[in-house]
Amino acid sequence: MDAQTPNYRREFFQSPHHAVLGLLTLGAGFLSAHVLGLIAGVTAYLLGWIYLPDLPVFRRWVERRRQNAERLGEAQKLAEFQQRREALLRSLSYPRRERYAALARVCRDIENATADNPLAAADPATDPRLRKLDELMWTLLRLLGIEESLERFLETERTENVPQMLREAEAEAARLTAEAEALKQQGNPAALERKQRYLNSRLERLEVLRKRQQRIQQAEENLALVVSEQDRLDQQIKLIRADAVATRNAESLTARIDATVEHLDQTNKWLSQLDEFKDLVGDLPATEQRVGYEATVSAPPAAPPPLPAASEPVRSAARQRHSS
Repeated sequence: MDAQTPNYRREFFQSPHHAVLGLLTLGAGFLSAHVLGLIAGVTAYLLGWIYLPDLPVFRRWVERRRQNAERLGEAQKLAEFQQRREALLRSLSYPRRERYAALARVCRDIENATADNPLAAADPATDPRLRKLDELMWTLLRLLGIEESLERFLETERTENVPQMLREAEAEAARLTAEAEALKQQGNPAALERKQRYLNSRLERLEVLRKRQQRIQQAEENLALVVSEQDRLDQQIKLIRADAVATRNAESLTARIDATVEHLDQTNKWLSQLDEFKDLVGDLPATEQRVGYEATVSAPPAAPPPLPAASEPVRSAARQRHSS
């Protein structure tokens, strides 16, 4: 039996219909206090067990209950996803929330233009084209979250000037290695052992610094790609708006949205490979209902707080690295 096909016998056993059948047949037979009454009750119960699960009215009841359960499950998935999206938006800095809100307004323009199209879907809540807008905005939000995490990491590492520490550690390791070789030639085992222990400790420190520098370089490369993907996604969504406003051809608009989503396959694949950002790379819930993209998180009414001094240079450097 197909996993999607309900087992009506099992459903009947767990349904209130079965309880009613038992009360009206077996219960009535026992209450009659006669053997014939009990036999008649058991017979009626068995006949009901055989025929009632196959009745159209019972099968419709099962289908309605399954649909209601699916709707409740989808609603729960949507609520959990929206909470996760709200939390991610709240974690962003003011400029990034503003950038997300600005592109959300572009998506709203697309929705309005789509609604004016005579070939628009009857129900916007299930329009697959508009659901793809939700997917595009979720990708943008993940990129913004990853960008912020990378910039925070780089800001922290730059305060310690790891490249300079690495150069000094390499020079120190070279000097200590030369001193250890000199002690070996002098034939001073006790001094050589002490020097070797110290050298090993400093070499281990050097290896840690090299790993930190490698992580910094990797973060800078990832940041450059994240910034580039944000810009590309921004322009693609604005191109969709231009097509939605300029054309009345629903098929052309659908093709444009489909092409944009297909271009994100490589981006989403790359995002899924970032182990340190697994909390930010989850997919949309598997539901036909739209998850939306507009959130209740708003920017502070007052003037935005200034960015850290190095944040804009970090972004500019990322753009320059990508362009080069």
